[in-house]
Amino acid sequence: NMVMSFRVSDLQMLLGFVGRSKSGLKHELVTRALQLVQFDCSPEVFKKIKELYETRYAKKSSEVAQPPPQQHRSPEALSIHSSYDRGSTMARTSISATNIDYPALYGKYLNGLGRLPPKVAKGEVRLVKLPFYTTLDELLKPTELVPQNNEKLQESPCIFALTPRQVELIRNSRELQPGVKSVQVVLRICYTDPSSPQEDQYPPNIAVKVNHSYCSVPGYYPSNKPGVEPKRPCRPINLTHLMYLSAATNRITVTWGNYGKSYSVGLYLVRQMTSAELLQRLKTIGIKHPELCKALVKEKLRLDPDSEIATTGVRVSLICPLVKMRLSVPCRAETCAHLQCFDAVFYLQMNEKKPTWMCPVCDKPAPYDQLIIDGLLSKILTECEDADEIEYLVDGSWCPIRAEKERSFSPQCPILVLGSSDVNGLLPTPNGNGENGKAAADVVDLTLDSSSSEEEEEEDEEEDDDDEGPQPKRRCSYEKGLVSAC
Repeated sequence: NMVMSFRVSDLQMLLGFVGRSKSGLKHELVTRALQLVQFDCSPEVFKKIKELYETRYAKKSSEVAQPPPQQHRSPEALSIHSSYDRGSTMARTSISATNIDYPALYGKYLNGLGRLPPKVAKGEVRLVKLPFYTTLDELLKPTELVPQNNEKLQESPCIFALTPRQVELIRNSRELQPGVKSVQVVLRICYTDPSSPQEDQYPPNIAVKVNHSYCSVPGYYPSNKPGVEPKRPCRPINLTHLMYLSAATNRITVTWGNYGKSYSVGLYLVRQMTSAELLQRLKTIGIKHPELCKALVKEKLRLDPDSEIATTGVRVSLICPLVKMRLSVPCRAETCAHLQCFDAVFYLQMNEKKPTWMCPVCDKPAPYDQLIIDGLLSKILTECEDADEIEYLVDGSWCPIRAEKERSFSPQCPILVLGSSDVNGLLPTPNGNGENGKAAADVVDLTLDSSSSEEEEEEDEEEDDDDEGPQPKRRCSYEKGLVSAC
């Protein structure tokens, strides 16, 4: 707090005292001085800071007892945060070594603020945890964007510097794709609502400038439904490729539209995860034992005394509802009431591209930290490879449900063979005899009605009179009646 109140001449005297470079703009000198306080603050350095501070405000000590007139106060200091104490100037003379927050990260200026924002205990804005981002460091706690005037378009600057350790983490991290590191500095924006963890939410007309270049912000998803506004995926904004990976300070300017809603921004050093890494973590810690899954099946099929219908079984498909393929890693959320699973591989890949975290079976929230792998269904998938559906029974056992086979064992047009049962005599030869000189069997087509059968008999008799071969036996009335009945 003492250092951040120094003028350029005070900062140059302090840096020259420890042999550091005194050249550069004021915010660069402040960053070097804060690094000095955080990492190399010896008793001699602190004594020098206190000496410069007391010299700086010795002439104003008489003015501290009486607060300055209202019109001489900075309007900017009054509009940034209502939580700031308007008489905070009085506190400067009572600062001691025990009041300095050494672990505080440096460079937290927002809206032109020349001091650290106050610590908020209960009213602190929190952002929801994102499965694909593991937070390594918090560079700037969520801080409210406060308009400086009545204009609709506002600008909020923020400057900060990375520590040598953070720079090394970024440089030594692997590349997710060309130009994109897995360790990143990301900007997250949300509503200013301390009542619950907030999801990322962009303000209107957002633009982010890092140093001297604008950073790309995710665009809108096109909407195919008429009258429905296109949605915008609000994700952390990666600033790493535009930052100075050195001790130099980085300046970030957030441009946003002031339309009545309050927003807060935060800066984080994160490690971005892939769907394959999340799948491996889920396989390590998220498998539910088959016996526990079996007990859940029994609980689902337990007879409800208020129900008049007894459930004897429940069918579960082995096909993933997302991609219509056989399950490989069956999973569902612990909060889901159904036994049906979806494939964890495709579910994580889908949320990596477009995070929704909604169950494809019941369309209810299924966040990553609530996913479980069904150990019983995983075992069933290895034992039952020729079925696409199974049925759980009341005792927790299961049976496969295969496609019903054709029940008819005869050709599509069933026939009734009368006479010789010899297979070789089924088809008549041109001379009216079967093979080996045996008489051809009589074949009756059961798909024809009795009238057509009688007409065919008369035609057969006329043809048989012309042939020289032996006459076939005349059908008895019992056979005709049988055909008619059929």
